[in-house]
Amino acid sequence: MTDIRQTTQDADDVQHPVPADDAERGARTETASAQEPAAQDAGRPEAVQESGGRGAEDGASADPLEEEGEIAADYLEELLDTADLDGDIDIEVRDGRTYLSVVADGDDDEGLAVLVGADGEVLEALQELLRLAVLAATDRRSRLVLDIGGYRRRRAGELQDLALSAVREARQTGERVHLDPLSAYERKIVHDVVAEQGLVSESEGEGAARHIVVSVPQG
Repeated sequence: MTDIRQTTQDADDVQHPVPADDAERGARTETASAQEPAAQDAGRPEAVQESGGRGAEDGASADPLEEEGEIAADYLEELLDTADLDGDIDIEVRDGRTYLSVVADGDDDEGLAVLVGADGEVLEALQELLRLAVLAATDRRSRLVLDIGGYRRRRAGELQDLALSAVREARQTGERVHLDPLSAYERKIVHDVVAEQGLVSESEGEGAARHIVVSVPQG
């Protein structure tokens, strides 16, 4: 059985990297019968509302981001049911973007691994399908982010280590350090880490070859 939960969080409460395209820097709204701590960000209590049904009479949320969360969650719930996979869907709206997370019932994430695929390829494809579903239903392009089984959280840690390694190499050699191609989501994480270290990062290349180059500031 799939359970859908909604979390709304203010931007000032978030400390972890926010995915966005390189050029950009930077829920359901139903009455809840119960609240419980969310475990998406360890150590950060958040209000989680259990969704019992649609709050608006016409079945749509008033806020566009909440509405796209509703649409994407319904699409994803149907997909999980069709694939005979169990998982809970959490919807969160923060920093002008909708986030959907699928977590397995209990501690076993192996059943959801098929929806992640090698290097997150299936996950990225599913994310695009959800964005298309929102576009078809609303005529608005979505920038929602999908995570399954905590893959993106683990990947974020790996990308932070990768960025720090590139920073060290650039400082030691004075040369520009080219990283392997990354998605826009992953490039944003690396950009943020490099900026925190006081170095410069730029995206180069097109399409699947787009990657980050790390360098020390000039002058």
